Amino acid sequence: ADAPEGTPERLPYLLKILAAGSPLSIQAHPSKAQAEEGFAREEAAGTPRDAATRTYRDANHKPEIIVALSDRFLALAGLRELAATRRLLDAVGEATAPLRAVLDSHPDDADALAAALIWILSPAAGAQVSEIIAAATDAASDEFGDELELVRHLQSHYPGDPGIVVAMLLNLVILRRGQGVFVPAGVLHAYIEGLGVEIMAASDNVLRGGLTPKHIDVAELTAILDPRPGPAPVLDPAAGTARTFTGGVPDFVLTQVTADPSAAVEVRMNGIAIAVATSGEVEITGADTQDRLTLRPGSAALITPNEGSVSISGSGEAF
Repeated sequence: ADAPEGTPERLPYLLKILAAGSPLSIQAHPSKAQAEEGFAREEAAGTPRDAATRTYRDANHKPEIIVALSDRFLALAGLRELAATRRLLDAVGEATAPLRAVLDSHPDDADALAAALIWILSPAAGAQVSEIIAAATDAASDEFGDELELVRHLQSHYPGDPGIVVAMLLNLVILRRGQGVFVPAGVLHAYIEGLGVEIMAASDNVLRGGLTPKHIDVAELTAILDPRPGPAPVLDPAAGTARTFTGGVPDFVLTQVTADPSAAVEVRMNGIAIAVATSGEVEITGADTQDRLTLRPGSAALITPNEGSVSISGSGEAF
């Protein structure tokens, strides 16, 4: 059957259940303008879209949100405030002296962190980076116990990978179930361990920064990087039957619904939507068609724009 009028030809977002059994790569994504320019440049150069060295496979940005489903979800998100990173490096000891020298050579914190990233990922720094990893693996610190435990965890999965030292520059985020992280353009991040619901703009544009055997384009990564340090962009909406996670981008909004057996929860839509059940059993009823569908964990439904809103009832959870 034909889709109702107003249904887009292509979904503007991707929705998935992400299970990080082992650490995923450190990466960042370009802005819309950067993606358009990079895609046009690689198209003009004739680089095949499936080439291992291809960076821009489309012309779209890729902001994303992940919300924890497991009781504990570990992630890295954004560059840590430099004063705290200096304390971490001091705790690791003398092996970090070359990295501290790079940081000290730039008075601006963002410039210092960008230069540190370039240095860590440069082949010339390989031996010194290996020494930092070895020292950090053996180090102890009351303030940075979780961060040093992460170093040992990453070393067990990616021995000697320079991304382990990149991870030492990033905020370690430990999410509880129902908390999320928003990752805008240019922000380095990695998902380490846990189960979550992830939504992102529809794009395959990824610039990697470590913890991977795949191609790392250091020059392009630093060109699209947002090197400004700051706290991780954690999202924790107020408790309720409907909690909305948004990063202020037009591509998507993610709503967590806890169904109430005594009263349906109404969710208004602004375009095509996907619903996925994550616990219990929920019943979704379209406002326009009055079509009903029962979802159980792992099952999903596509909701066309003509519904306008849906009511969700039952005893369970859906996004």
